[in-house]
Amino acid sequence: MERHSKVLLRFSALFALLGAFIGSHMAGAGSLAFKTVHAHILVVGWLTLFAWAVYYKIFTPAKTIIATLHVYSAIIGSIGLTAGMWLYYIRPFGLADGLVTVFFIVGGSILLLSFALFAVLTFMRTEDGD
Repeated sequence: MERHSKVLLRFSALFALLGAFIGSHMAGAGSLAFKTVHAHILVVGWLTLFAWAVYYKIFTPAKTIIATLHVYSAIIGSIGLTAGMWLYYIRPFGLADGLVTVFFIVGGSILLLSFALFAVLTFMRTEDGD
């Protein structure tokens, strides 16, 4: 589970850097256009992935496909949700509304699956028998 912790920690660091950059951009520009995306990048991307990295460091869930699915759905869902929000709220490329909405919903749904998998993990036995 050390690998799961490290992967989540690295992605949380990338989200923290991106969120801080967007925050400094908003402050410099005097605009709150990115506020929703900024908040979700920091809460979902940085804080949640960091908390899950700590979980895998402290606890050792049994090596199952559930743990692996959790980690990768967390990363894909965090990227999908925040990128979908960016496309939805900022509209940088003029993409069709339906496409943008589907991208946003699919990212959020994958992230929701990740939260459900995490809940299941917390009720499973760990390798040390707890």
